[in-house]
Amino acid sequence: MSYFASVPAAPADALFGLMAKYKADTFDKKVDLGVGAYRDNTGKPWVLPVVSKVDSLIVADPTANHEYLPITGLPDFTKSAAKLILGPDSPAIKENRVASCQTISGTGANHLGSLFLSRFPSSAAPPKSVFLSRSPPSPGATGDTPPRAAGGRIWISNPTWANHKQIFENVGLTVKQYPYWDPKTLGLDLKGMLNALENETRPGDIVLLHACAHNPTGVDPAREEWEKIAAVCKSKKLFPFFDSAYQGFASGDLERDAWAVQYFVSQGLELLICQSFAKNFGLYGQRAGCLHFITQTAKASENVKSQLAFLQRSEISNPPIYGARIVARVLNNPELFNEWKENLLEMANRIKSMRDALKSELIKLDTPGNWDHITNQIGMFSFTGLSPQQVDRLVNEFHVYLTKNGRISMAGLNTHNVAYVAKAFDAVVRG
Repeated sequence: MSYFASVPAAPADALFGLMAKYKADTFDKKVDLGVGAYRDNTGKPWVLPVVSKVDSLIVADPTANHEYLPITGLPDFTKSAAKLILGPDSPAIKENRVASCQTISGTGANHLGSLFLSRFPSSAAPPKSVFLSRSPPSPGATGDTPPRAAGGRIWISNPTWANHKQIFENVGLTVKQYPYWDPKTLGLDLKGMLNALENETRPGDIVLLHACAHNPTGVDPAREEWEKIAAVCKSKKLFPFFDSAYQGFASGDLERDAWAVQYFVSQGLELLICQSFAKNFGLYGQRAGCLHFITQTAKASENVKSQLAFLQRSEISNPPIYGARIVARVLNNPELFNEWKENLLEMANRIKSMRDALKSELIKLDTPGNWDHITNQIGMFSFTGLSPQQVDRLVNEFHVYLTKNGRISMAGLNTHNVAYVAKAFDAVVRG
């Protein structure tokens, strides 16, 4: 009898299963609109020119080595990453109220941030009898253990990135949902969202928010809507949990894409930010990410960072160095930084042009329905409003691959396939 005889098979990951099906497809006009990675107009992966330049500089640097990083990461990386999302003149940075830790891209930041919150719930939250408050042991100490998970509640948007729920449940948080997508308007359900946050949450609850380019819908609140969301978080003593995977990539403007985060900080809210450099640097496989906690005091920030290091030590010990080196060199060099902004704008503008092209083709075909939402949305993804049955037809009859919920990656469109995709959409919408 195998020790593992009682282990059931886990369900296959839907997105990676879709990607495998696409790769096995031999149809010459197949289109991949599922993968969340940038593609150029030929449908190929694009290495940002500034990344290629810095890559060469690092390879030629005689001082570069492969030694371990500190547990919390490369300081030049984490400090510059904080300035990027919070702004170089952020009072939180100047007052030493930011605790930063390098992570395994945005996924690692979501995990480490939620793990910390499961161990150290807000003082506004109802007390938990299983919670044991402990300080990290001194160097060389033995026999101590980190605090046991106390649980807690986190509210996520309906829908959200498919991996959020699993990450949060794996660390012991209870996942709740607030309304976000309105299938009638194909836009934001602000009324439903605010109603849930005002009437269904309790003090100390965590609220997941997408900093920009909401995944999967591409629908972001307007600034005045963000102000209302922040007001509810403040009045209900909720803890904002920002996931920022697309800064600069969404609009082509780094400051615009960071506005919501900076506004919440300006309102005196404590919060955390999960920051990924996969999309905006094209460093998908390098797993360069950062986690930032914004606290009320410098002492609290120091304590939080010590606990992040304590948790990270038992999971990965030290984060990977190469992607962090690339990002740090770009963010700390004015010439390279400006070149990176040009690369970002090129990617953002190509995606915007594909939104315009898809909508134009659908209008040209007189496809039933209103397709304004295609161009009203922002970022890599578009929530098309197509049903699961229509998606099945697109995949099986037309070899156009997208996720079951109707989300498409705009980066998968190009001038060579957009007309074909529009005709496929038209066919399934007409039935």
